[in-house]
Amino acid sequence: MSEWQDGLTRTVGDAKWHAWDCEIQAAVNEYNRHLSATAGYLSLDWRTIKAIAWIETGANHPQWHIKPLQIGVQGDPGLRSLLSGNEGGDLIIPPIWKSRLTMSSATTMPSHNIRAGIGYLLMRMANYEYRSVLDRDAKVYEVKVAPGDTMDKIARRNGSTTAVLKTLNPAAEVLRPGQILKYQKASVRRIITGWRPLSAMSVAVRYNSMRSDLNYAKKLEHAIGLVNAAKGATCAP
Repeated sequence: MSEWQDGLTRTVGDAKWHAWDCEIQAAVNEYNRHLSATAGYLSLDWRTIKAIAWIETGANHPQWHIKPLQIGVQGDPGLRSLLSGNEGGDLIIPPIWKSRLTMSSATTMPSHNIRAGIGYLLMRMANYEYRSVLDRDAKVYEVKVAPGDTMDKIARRNGSTTAVLKTLNPAAEVLRPGQILKYQKASVRRIITGWRPLSAMSVAVRYNSMRSDLNYAKKLEHAIGLVNAAKGATCAP
């Protein structure tokens, strides 16, 4: 254990190990701004991402200048999971990066790899649910119940949801032809409902999956301590 601890400790004064400080800060700021309004989000500390980079690669690793966060390496499904949108990545990636971040760019451009790695970490730390969400059109409409109608049929026909119909029409337990119901435009969407606590162990499990290093969490804790104590690069505000 002391060998890797000593190796990391010696890196603090080596400028090469601080090469991505400004890029990481910029990327983390983008994610923090984008996710700040989601339920329970706590701003990500950029130094945590720097420490992850130290563990994933580090300045002496051949991928340090290409894939510092190692997302997208051969055999790793993380990048595809993030970009597919099937696991919540579409909610995590900042809008300005949705068209720019690709499989190719994230595996060849370090600034993109950093953003992909942060996105995947946050995607894995988020909790999701499917809920009825109102559209921007806040107008309340009315609809006449037709023979054979159900709440679900009316909702689908009018671009709303059964949850919205039931909320606006609490007394309409039994539908009758000719009855007037209120509705608003809405759809069922996946939303972020909260966040798992971020720790060295949760990063090890949910980002690295501890796939090749059972000591990953201990190494990350040590790296975080070193990063917090180090001066690092000076970045423009």
